[in-house]
Amino acid sequence: MSVRAHPWMTTPAVPCESPLLSSPPADSRSRARALLMGLQDSICTALAAFDGEGKFQEESWERPEGGGGRSRVMKAGRIFEQGGVNFSEVEGERLPPSILSQRPEAEGQRWFAIGTSMVLHPRNPYIPTVHLNYRYFEAGPVWWFGGGADLTPYYPFLEDAQHFHRSLKEACDSVDPAYYPVFKPWCDDYFFLKHRGETRGVGGIFYDYQDPGGVLYKGSDPTGPAAAASAATGAVEHDWEKLFRLAGACGNAFLPSYLPIAERRQATPWGERERDFQLYRRGRYVEFNLVFDRGTIFGLQTNGRTESILMSLPPLVRWEYGYQSEPGSREALLTEVFTRPQNWLEDGSLLERCAPHQAVG
Repeated sequence: MSVRAHPWMTTPAVPCESPLLSSPPADSRSRARALLMGLQDSICTALAAFDGEGKFQEESWERPEGGGGRSRVMKAGRIFEQGGVNFSEVEGERLPPSILSQRPEAEGQRWFAIGTSMVLHPRNPYIPTVHLNYRYFEAGPVWWFGGGADLTPYYPFLEDAQHFHRSLKEACDSVDPAYYPVFKPWCDDYFFLKHRGETRGVGGIFYDYQDPGGVLYKGSDPTGPAAAASAATGAVEHDWEKLFRLAGACGNAFLPSYLPIAERRQATPWGERERDFQLYRRGRYVEFNLVFDRGTIFGLQTNGRTESILMSLPPLVRWEYGYQSEPGSREALLTEVFTRPQNWLEDGSLLERCAPHQAVG
C-alpha cells in the first residue's frame, strides 16, 4: 500500500459480511483525528531527529469534494533519500461503487474517512524501506478500521525481520492475541506481486474492514493461510473501543519496530554493487504500487491528489532485463527467502539458511 490521498480505499475482491453494527461513540471522529494526527507528528519528529540533516516539508491541501490533509516530505536526508508521511481527513456525499459493493447498506449515506500513511526510502541499501498505514471510515451506520505496516529489505538480516515482526506481534497481542496470527499472513497475501511470484518484502501486518462482525479475515483469497487462520480462530468479539486501541497500539509500535533496525544498519559500508541491487529491487516496489495497490489505482482513477498518491515511489529506481542473482550470494538469499512468506518468529531453520550468507547479526 502506498502513501496516498485516499488510504482507506483498500477494497477486498470478495464481499464482506454486513453485520449489524454497533454505533461508534459520539466523539469517534475527533478521537480518530487526534490519534492519527498525533501519529504523524510523533513519527516525523523522531525520524527528523534520527536523520539529523533532512527536514520534513509540510504542504496542506484541500479536496474540492470535502476535507483535505497535510503531506510531509523529506528529501535528500542523511539517512532517508526520500520519505513521506501523509495525513488526510475527507468526506463526501456519494460512495464509489467499489465501497458500495462491499457495504451496500451504506448507500445514500454521507461518508467520512481519515488516515495516516507513510513510506520511507533510505539511502543505505542495508536499511530497509518501510511502509505504514492506519485508517478509519464511517458512512452512516457503517464503520470500520484498517491498517498495517510492512518491511522491505534489500539486503537480508534475519534479526531485522524478527525484530519487526516481534514488535508488531506484541502490539497486536496487547489488545488480542487472535489478531497477529491472521493479520501476518494477510499481509503476505496483500503485498504479493502475482506476476513475479514474490512478496514485496518480509511483510508485517495488514487488516481491513474490521468492525463488530467478528470474522477477522476479509481479504481476497478465501483458501489462503490468512483465511484458514481466521477460520481456526473463529469469531472475535471486538467493538469500536477495542479496534481503536488496536490502531493506537500498532501505530505507536512503528518507531520501536523500525528505528533500531535503521540505527543498527546505518554505518554498514556499501558500494556500487549494493546500490545497483537496491535500485533494481526498488523496481518491485514501484511495480506493486502502480499495478496492484488498490489505493493507488483508486486515487488515480478518481482524480485524487497526484503528488500525495505517488509520494510513496522512490526517487531513483532501475530495471534490468533478465537479471539473475549470483548463486549463493546475499542477493540470491533475498529473493529465495526474504520475498517468500516465512514464519519469522518460530522457524528455526531460517537461522541455518541465513548464517552462511552473513545475514545473521
